[in-house]
Amino acid sequence: MNNTIFQFGEKLPEYGVPVLNERAVRASAGILFFFAMVTFMNAWLVGNFQPTRVFVVAFLVDFSIRIFVNPRYAPSLIVGQWAVRRQVPEYVGAPQKRFAWAIGFALALSMLYLMVLNSVVGPINMLVCGLCLLLLFFETAFGICIGCKVYNLFNKEQAQLCPGGVCALPADKASPVRWFEAVILLAFVVLIGAAAQWINHTAPSAPAATPHGSMPKTQGPMDPAEAERCKVPAFAKAMGHEDKWKQHNNCL
Repeated sequence: MNNTIFQFGEKLPEYGVPVLNERAVRASAGILFFFAMVTFMNAWLVGNFQPTRVFVVAFLVDFSIRIFVNPRYAPSLIVGQWAVRRQVPEYVGAPQKRFAWAIGFALALSMLYLMVLNSVVGPINMLVCGLCLLLLFFETAFGICIGCKVYNLFNKEQAQLCPGGVCALPADKASPVRWFEAVILLAFVVLIGAAAQWINHTAPSAPAATPHGSMPKTQGPMDPAEAERCKVPAFAKAMGHEDKWKQHNNCL
């Protein structure tokens, strides 16, 4: 074994390409997904973007260490390795992971420029955050590296040692999708949809009451500059996001 500080993946004699422990990679993806979801919902529901900005910096530092130094020194992978230290390693090819993580690095870099340095709030943030959450979710929940699949589109040498042996598995050997499974899934969706309708129709209506002893909120004339700043843009109106936009920009 010939491992140095600056390298990507472990070089093991039994494998022809550098490898990474897939179990630690999935654990680290789950860790990042958890914090990404918490900060995303904090911004979406409460209008507080500060945790998201901190997470973007942490995410970018973590991925910079993965790509430009060594994955074994990335904080999320260190914690992930601790979590699975008693599990038998499942080694996967490192080249496709580097490509996939480069996509994450580019997304984090764009968010650093938009949110952290320029405090931009708009649909582009939602798209980038949503894409990051999608990539992390597929990695940790299903062991599917979407970026690794994109890797095969741009490289003559196809990915090797994929999670679950999917690279070497012939298409006709994959588990089939059975018709009764689809029927069960459809019936479940219909049942939950009907239950949701029933719950919404039977829910007690909450009375609109002001707190005891509170005075109704009065609003004086707004400063013209503040009024212009709080003018809801067309994209927010088109998305039905007018109230949330005002909340995010402290215009309520």
